[in-house]
Amino acid sequence: MATVDSINFTNNEAALKQQVRENDRGTGAPEAVKINFNEIEHKVATSKSKASLIRKSTGGWKFASLLLANQALATLAFFGVGVNLVLFLTRVLDQENADAANSVSKWTGTVYLCSLVGAFLSDSYWGRYLTCTIFQLIFILGLALLSLSSWLFLFHPSGCGDGETMCMPESSVGVVIFYLSIYLVAFGYGGYQPTIATFGSDQFDEANPEERASKAVFFCYFYFALNVGSLFSNTILVYYEDTGKWTLGFVVSLGSAVIALLSFLLGTPRYRYIKPCGNPLPRVAQVFVAAARKWNIVPANSGDLYEVEGPESAIKGSRKIYHSDEIEFLDKAATITEDDLSGPKNPWTLCTVTQVEEAKCVLKMLPIWLCTIIYSVVFTQMASLFVEQGDVMKSNFGDFHLPAASMSAFDICSVLICTGIYRQLLVPLARKISGNPKGLSELKRMGIGLIIGMLSMIAAGVTEIARLKHVQPHEKISTLSIFWQIPQYVLVGASEVFMYVGQLEFFNGQAPDGIKSFGSSLCMASISLGNYVSSMLVYMVMGITAKGKSPGWIPDDLNTGHMDRFYFLIAALTAFDFVIYVFCAKWYKGIDFEVTKMEIQIMENQEDVGIGRV
Repeated sequence: MATVDSINFTNNEAALKQQVRENDRGTGAPEAVKINFNEIEHKVATSKSKASLIRKSTGGWKFASLLLANQALATLAFFGVGVNLVLFLTRVLDQENADAANSVSKWTGTVYLCSLVGAFLSDSYWGRYLTCTIFQLIFILGLALLSLSSWLFLFHPSGCGDGETMCMPESSVGVVIFYLSIYLVAFGYGGYQPTIATFGSDQFDEANPEERASKAVFFCYFYFALNVGSLFSNTILVYYEDTGKWTLGFVVSLGSAVIALLSFLLGTPRYRYIKPCGNPLPRVAQVFVAAARKWNIVPANSGDLYEVEGPESAIKGSRKIYHSDEIEFLDKAATITEDDLSGPKNPWTLCTVTQVEEAKCVLKMLPIWLCTIIYSVVFTQMASLFVEQGDVMKSNFGDFHLPAASMSAFDICSVLICTGIYRQLLVPLARKISGNPKGLSELKRMGIGLIIGMLSMIAAGVTEIARLKHVQPHEKISTLSIFWQIPQYVLVGASEVFMYVGQLEFFNGQAPDGIKSFGSSLCMASISLGNYVSSMLVYMVMGITAKGKSPGWIPDDLNTGHMDRFYFLIAALTAFDFVIYVFCAKWYKGIDFEVTKMEIQIMENQEDVGIGRV
């Protein structure tokens, strides 16, 4: 998205050029034209110089780097709670494996569902900066309560929760405060995440070719920073929590969240800010209502549809969008009728082309988004069943015990390594082959992510078959090494680089200006629904398979179950989802912003008449 200053400059330049044309046509006097031309050229040069100075002193990589640091520290804090939560529920609160896995899925789903709340407030009313600040404060409050509840109420006897000594919570009050705190953490972190990603992309101006390229790279580094932060949580913090030092882990998470907020506030004077565009819900609703009221009319041709005059859109702060041929029935909302001409303009009966295209964009992105939900079912297994599987595998090496949750470090390392390989090797190679400056399009990358995610579930199922073969009679722990889990974690990490980075770029880039944060939140919302779908699948599978004397596929004692079949079921669902995704991706046509073509025309006109040269 162009900054406010650069948009204003573009609009001013276009208006001034139009004035030149009108003077040229109207006066017929070369001297008058020359005088006006020189005056206008001076105004354009002054405006351009001013916009350039503002652009150089704000935003860019210098201040985007603060946001990357903020993301790494906040992620460290979040995963300090989330990555080991399933073991906290089984060891400290004495939940069974299936119940704990479902509890984690619901909690994680709530985290990412809250992203829609943050995105709505950011796009509509608060703006990105204020939204990030408020939700980070809620995040810190939740971590503070969590640290307090674990210290005062949940650990009795002392040192419990290490996998050997079970805890007996001292009071139900502590349990209530615990659940309140983790859902405050979910609300704070979830509401802040999509907004910080969009706010980071705002630091790069799409009107500047160099910054436009940097904006595409930013999302890759954003996901890289996320995984750098989670690496510490998945290694050091997990180790201390696994040995019963849960309160220490929660306090470190709290400290990291506080430092993250301070680093965010540090760049306040020099960030680039985009003003909120108002509530998008009425705008989208107006399109459907207007189209429904004109159900019996034939949509007008694209050139006859209603749009406001001038370079600015009717939606505050949003660029105009060119008409597209998809979902043509919505064009009725922008078709001008005699009733529209005879009375005052009513937005519930007549909408602009840009407004209609905003509604179309939401509808066109939905099928792609729905196809990403099954992938999120794959992703969520790392925080639940992968951990439970690793907890019953050989993880003691001499006197050292490797926490099962720390195996997700292989996922993180896979993300970090694959990110470098992708940026340095695959992108240049794909760029030469395809001619696409991005290497592979976002949709192709997401499809590759689905395939790799399916392979990770097959690898997990094979590992579980091998684990069951190495179970000794009357022994809970299999003799199979926990390092057999490495392939499934590595494959999930590789799939993330393609799927989640592709999603961030796709939904943010294809969302209209008025709902940019909403676009980023779709990525997190798919993770949310993926967790709920995972929880639903566990319930359904256990309801079908746990009958009579059969313990089911995912019983409390995993040695009597068949978790491998559950993994293969998810792999089959992912394969089916991929087939549907291919059809949706082929059908999709991208959004076409008018300002992009306007900028090209401006550059051509500048070459012709010399306007704008400094």
